[in-house]
Amino acid sequence: VVAVLAEAGGEPRHITSMTWYFTDKAEYVGNLKGIGEAYRALIGRHFPAMAAMQVVALVEDRAKVEIQATAVIPD
Repeated sequence: VVAVLAEAGGEPRHITSMTWYFTDKAEYVGNLKGIGEAYRALIGRHFPAMAAMQVVALVEDRAKVEIQATAVIPD
């Protein structure tokens, strides 16, 4: 997400919402500390509206998490 934003001239602070899809709720909840640390290392202390949900599968067979983000980059 951060790399795509950078290509468009944006920054993490331009993210307005995120939806996280994960395949294993127990694994996700069990790793919240590490996920939080990685999130802050990449995005900082910007916390847009967020939702998280467990899904049966993702398009990429080996993927465990997929993140959808919406951002507004000012002119």
